Amino acid sequence: MSVTGVSPVDRRSDGEGSERHSVPGFAYIRYETIDDGRIAVITLDRPKQHNAQTRGLLVELGAAFELAEADDAVRVVILRGAGPSFSAGHDLGSADDVRERSPGPDQHPTYQCNGGTFGGVESRNRQEWHFFFENTKRWRNLRKITIAQVHGTVLSAGLMLAWCCDLIVAGEDTVFADVVGTRLGMCGVEYFGHPWEFGPRKAKELLLTGDSIGAIEAHSLGMVSKVFSSAELSDHTIEFARRIAKVPTMPALLIKESVNQTVDAMGFSSALDACFKIHQLNHAHWAEITGGKLSYGTVENGLDDWRAAPEILPAAMRRP
Repeated sequence: MSVTGVSPVDRRSDGEGSERHSVPGFAYIRYETIDDGRIAVITLDRPKQHNAQTRGLLVELGAAFELAEADDAVRVVILRGAGPSFSAGHDLGSADDVRERSPGPDQHPTYQCNGGTFGGVESRNRQEWHFFFENTKRWRNLRKITIAQVHGTVLSAGLMLAWCCDLIVAGEDTVFADVVGTRLGMCGVEYFGHPWEFGPRKAKELLLTGDSIGAIEAHSLGMVSKVFSSAELSDHTIEFARRIAKVPTMPALLIKESVNQTVDAMGFSSALDACFKIHQLNHAHWAEITGGKLSYGTVENGLDDWRAAPEILPAAMRRP
């Protein structure tokens, strides 16, 4: 029996003689450990939806991070996505999303707590604080070293999941973009790490245009640690995690803590708090404009139609 009270059931080899243990009970993610439990692997498992984030997925992800944090055998956590993309951001209308939001027996219980029953601006502010913002900050400070293994498209709220990890390893096909400015009329996502990850001017450019950067440029910015081919990504990420798992747990955590506290002293946490409230003001603006029907902009307001999935262009130096 594990420390969480859940017994691992699926045991497989990872190809190098190390048993792989999977924990059951999740609908939208997979959780397993390898290397005698020293590495935990969390896989977002909504491949048909490009791992778009429903409330159910985010709650399960929080539970999985807590599993890894509570397990003293785990030294490194890898977060990755199944299918063609790491994560396409927030789910804005799949069948799962509609079911979770709609009142009735199938509604996700989190819509009836943490301000979910209040309605209006207060409800949105409290709900997003709990399930999009504070949880991401919590994962950033997890008491383990975390590695995001990303590939394909990493869009908008997908960036939040990558940025809250200590290190990012990318497939060479990876595309990073935040399109909420051009498609939804929003000033960015709830966890506003953009100026810290992209740099101030590049952050403005990418948000105002909806353009993207690739893995190589992200590496040059210091946002990404390693870039591998698609065929090598999974195996090489595990190799990278094994190197880090060799560091004793005390200095590993103190290294993480020293860097995080340094960035916090530079204003990171305060800036996140301030920008979250600006994000809520942006929602309130659109709610007023639309008479309370929507909390974001639409094509009638001059924005791209996100349902038509406009092409995301690379932020090329010589293209206007």
